[in-house]
Amino acid sequence: MKAVLEFLGSGTSTGVPVPGCRCRVCRSPDPRDRRLRSSVLISLGKRRLVVDTGPEFRIQCLRAGVERVDAVLVTHHHADHLYGLDDIRAYSFFKRRTIPVWAAPATLREIRRHFAYIWRSSQIGGGLPDIELRPVEGGFKAIGIDIVPIPIKHGELDILGYRLGNLAYMTDISRLPPASLPLLENLDAMVVSCVRCHSHPTHLSLIEVKRLHRLLRPRRTLLTHLAHRFSHRELLMELARFDIFPAYDGLRINLDGV
Repeated sequence: MKAVLEFLGSGTSTGVPVPGCRCRVCRSPDPRDRRLRSSVLISLGKRRLVVDTGPEFRIQCLRAGVERVDAVLVTHHHADHLYGLDDIRAYSFFKRRTIPVWAAPATLREIRRHFAYIWRSSQIGGGLPDIELRPVEGGFKAIGIDIVPIPIKHGELDILGYRLGNLAYMTDISRLPPASLPLLENLDAMVVSCVRCHSHPTHLSLIEVKRLHRLLRPRRTLLTHLAHRFSHRELLMELARFDIFPAYDGLRINLDGV
């Protein structure tokens, strides 16, 4: 049984189009240039796992026809990756199941702070997500898939990428610590963030993506967290010869080695 990864969103923190912007990418008729905040869905049989729940999580699930969620992985606590977590309640309350949410201990503390109402004993009613916070402190299994956490840097912030089989998902990466290199050998596909061509304080630039691709030598690299500086068509034409491709909302790829 093959696992499938679907990009629920491939955009940067503002999404694309950017509100109020009239640039040519924000006005592009190409549907691949319309990017919701970064998130992916992994399917194995009937089971579903999501990585990150951004502000458009409900819209993404409706658009992709997601009828169940069995587990959530969180990369870090920034709003564009977390603030749709409350919408998990539709999958926990109506399906009557507790959904595990995996994240680094520091990220779990931020989740408890931002969503403190979930655990308040005074809170009544049925409109609460039924979730169980689980710390990522090593490899673990979710929906039958072995998952390896990949420590990465997002500016000065320590966050997590995840390896699922022969795919590594590392959104919001600006630097890869040397200790993480052995965790990224023999990749079929690598997903990394890229917001502009040249240096950025908290994300890889396009130049740095090319360097990382040459270092790790995955069969293909996919770009996510893309800003409105990038036209999908132009990026595709420029990078395909390097086996580097821009992702887009709705793109599906098979996961080998799961």
